[in-house]
Amino acid sequence: MTRWIDLEGAVNVRDLGGLPTRDGGVTRYGRILRADNLQGLTPADVSRLVGDLKLRHVVDLRSTAEVALEGPGPLTAVPEVTHHHLTLFAEGGRHTDVEADTIDGERVLPWQERQVDEELRVTGFYYGYLRDRPDAVVAALRAMAAADGAAVVHCAAGKDRTGVLSALALELAGATRGAIVEDYTATGERLEAVLRRLRGSATYRDDLDSRPADDHMPRPRYIEQFLAVLDDRFGGPQEWLEQHGWTPDDTAAMRARLRE
Repeated sequence: MTRWIDLEGAVNVRDLGGLPTRDGGVTRYGRILRADNLQGLTPADVSRLVGDLKLRHVVDLRSTAEVALEGPGPLTAVPEVTHHHLTLFAEGGRHTDVEADTIDGERVLPWQERQVDEELRVTGFYYGYLRDRPDAVVAALRAMAAADGAAVVHCAAGKDRTGVLSALALELAGATRGAIVEDYTATGERLEAVLRRLRGSATYRDDLDSRPADDHMPRPRYIEQFLAVLDDRFGGPQEWLEQHGWTPDDTAAMRARLRE
């Protein structure tokens, strides 16, 4: 089986199955998918996801502003599919969770320049998701672990926010750190298509054009450093989650979803 799922209306969709685990096993196919924007899905895409792959849960990590500007997508019209909109940003702005007059772009888009050092910038941003919205992180992982059919987690590019939640899910399932890094960096294989697609939207175009395409490449050290921060500060990703309401039953549910 291939991890990549080729659709007409999304370019960065793959399965979290087939990855090695620390005890010598592999993660299960057909349980959790990760993706970029889904609002461009065609009727054939929807049929494949819902009919063939038994998709039942969509975990949308985009900000409220992104959903308002881009649209929620055709899967919202499918009665069999439950949607979980769980932004990872502490939002502020007219189209976001907090009433204000303008959209704060730095809280809407996941790749704004905030620090000079790129590794620290990315790692800080990833940790910021957990710091600002631990409730959303825990709720997203619980939705991904739901037992009634497949789940897909997505954001805009399917790279940063989706990458962090996928890494946490794989960690809970017992995947090796090497496998987690492999999954994170696989987006690089589709990055050109991802950026081309996002540049077709006014929501993302100006910000993307402000930086070289290479700056968006998911590099191994970014996710490695993020996980190292959780190891050093909390004893590991699972320990961080447990401090924010994650339970042994939650871990058992994730392992049941993703383990052979």
